[in-house]
Amino acid sequence: MLDKRLSLTVAFALVSVVAFVGLAVGLSTAMQRQVEDQAQADAKTTARIVSALAIESRFAPRGLQALSRPLSRDDSIYLNRVLLASNGAVKSLRLWSPRGDLIYDSTGVERPQLDQERYAEAVRGQTTSTVTRPANAEPTILVYLPVELGSGLTRAVAEVGGSYAETAARVSAANTRINLIIVIALIVVWLLLFRVVRRASHRLRVQAQENERLALQDPLTGLPNRRLLAERLERAATLSSRTGGNVGLMLLDVDRFKEVNDTLGHDRGDRLLQQVADRLTHVVRDMDTVARLGGDEFAILLPAVASLEDAEALAHRVLGAFAEPFVLDGLDLQVDTSIGLAMLPDHADDVTTLMRRADVAMYVAKAAHSGVATYSSDGDDHDTQRLMLLSDLRRALDLDQLEIYYQPKVSLQTGEVVGLEALLRWHHPEHGLVPPDDFIPLAERTGLIHMVTRHVLRLVVAQLAIWDREGKEIPVAVNLSARNLMEASFVEYIADLLDEFKVHPCLLELEVTESAMIEDPKRAHDMLDALAALGLQIAVDDFGTGYTSMSQLERMPLRTLKIDRSFVVRMLEDPGGAVLVKAIVDLAHEFNLIVVAEGVEQPEMIVELQRLGCDVAQGFHWSEAVPAHEIQGVLDRVRDGEDAFVARVPSDA
Repeated sequence: MLDKRLSLTVAFALVSVVAFVGLAVGLSTAMQRQVEDQAQADAKTTARIVSALAIESRFAPRGLQALSRPLSRDDSIYLNRVLLASNGAVKSLRLWSPRGDLIYDSTGVERPQLDQERYAEAVRGQTTSTVTRPANAEPTILVYLPVELGSGLTRAVAEVGGSYAETAARVSAANTRINLIIVIALIVVWLLLFRVVRRASHRLRVQAQENERLALQDPLTGLPNRRLLAERLERAATLSSRTGGNVGLMLLDVDRFKEVNDTLGHDRGDRLLQQVADRLTHVVRDMDTVARLGGDEFAILLPAVASLEDAEALAHRVLGAFAEPFVLDGLDLQVDTSIGLAMLPDHADDVTTLMRRADVAMYVAKAAHSGVATYSSDGDDHDTQRLMLLSDLRRALDLDQLEIYYQPKVSLQTGEVVGLEALLRWHHPEHGLVPPDDFIPLAERTGLIHMVTRHVLRLVVAQLAIWDREGKEIPVAVNLSARNLMEASFVEYIADLLDEFKVHPCLLELEVTESAMIEDPKRAHDMLDALAALGLQIAVDDFGTGYTSMSQLERMPLRTLKIDRSFVVRMLEDPGGAVLVKAIVDLAHEFNLIVVAEGVEQPEMIVELQRLGCDVAQGFHWSEAVPAHEIQGVLDRVRDGEDAFVARVPSDA
């Protein structure tokens, strides 16, 4: 351990010394460059003063001819005096004619070389400078600047030289001071960092131990987490295979926990989960493990249980722990749970299958509102293919593989298209077109339906905005799930969506099934009222297949009632079907509702629906659901009264 600590210290010292030396060199170089730049700037200022006061003022009155040939003796004497009067600020001065000929040189150097590049820049009106460092002489700053005569044209170039010795001395002194300060600062910083490294090393060791503990523990409830549960489940399964014993696993979640979060806030939701965890740990046996899997999901491992009956008795005891209300800030909160139970080896051969089947049993309990359900193959529609499909659906949302198709709704009085229904299509990269009936129930069961519905709404509203810009104001209906009516932020989401795309609410219609409205009538009523208050149209879909009474419909803010296609198809085959459709139409009209018939595929259906007083119809007689870019063709065909469309997909899609 000592050698290891020593090696870390040496490594830190080497790395830090190299880094600090590099930093010092960099700072020193940068400072020298800055001082040199300042020296050149000072030299340019001096050169401009010399040019303006000594050169331009003397030669401007005489014009171009004065600088087109070597200077006269008087002019040369004048410039020599200027150099003497500068007290060493100007070391040399040369004048070059517009043709590049030397017309004055204070240095007496035979055939001095002209810097053609800087001369050309000066002729174009630019002032440039450079530092020359001859081998046997001190460095010099040479400034090339244009000589502006009265005409404002650059006709000559002045080369003004200044000593770099003073600047070099300033640079040397500054660097000495800077380097000394840097060395002292680096030593202090290194010592501080070394101390920090030692403390950090100790804290990291402590933190590593804490992380190891937290990796197996849920931070909110203090219960074992999914990882620790999996480890204990593996150990229990291994022991069970040797002894022939039974291992039980219960999965449960808090019913409608999201409503608690949305209504009372996440802080109270967290406190509720802590109380749930406390009750669960007190109701199980000492040998059992209560774990929190995440969110409102918990698991209880029964490492040894005599029989399935004993496991079920324990499950009902756990269910009984939820009988008493939970108290949050003086508020009594009645909370229910759904528990799924599976056993090794009765229901599974390995822990992975055991987890999945306990999960299936939990969903069965939730759907049946039974509280507790034991796994049965009869209720397992979560086979591998469906679970893979669910995973693919999540990916399809991310990859934008879902597409909206639109089917027209036609007025039976005018023959015009009065609206569209948006229907979701999933073109799976491997399985092709996946029917909605195959993935929508999965989405509803897992809660993914919220993401699916929001995705559909965004696509539809975006398309409505496009059509609106094209001058097509045509309402579009979107189907909602029962779960959407339980989502507290759903109304706000739609309001924000319409505002984002600048779409009028009257162009969006929401269709809700009867079953969605009767699952929680008050909640549904409140949600639909809020949606209608935005200006949206509300329709009840598949009417006749549920148990909604007309008195319930009267209280809902509905605008449209859609007759399920099963009644429309039966209408031509059974006189009683026509009587039923007529009764629905008449009753809906009493409540001022627009009646839409679904599944119209034959001209005879249209005639009969017109006779019965139905308002609107949709079906393959006019068109199947088509992509947005084909809608204009459908509208034209319906408007022109062309022959009925031949469907390419099953009529119930």
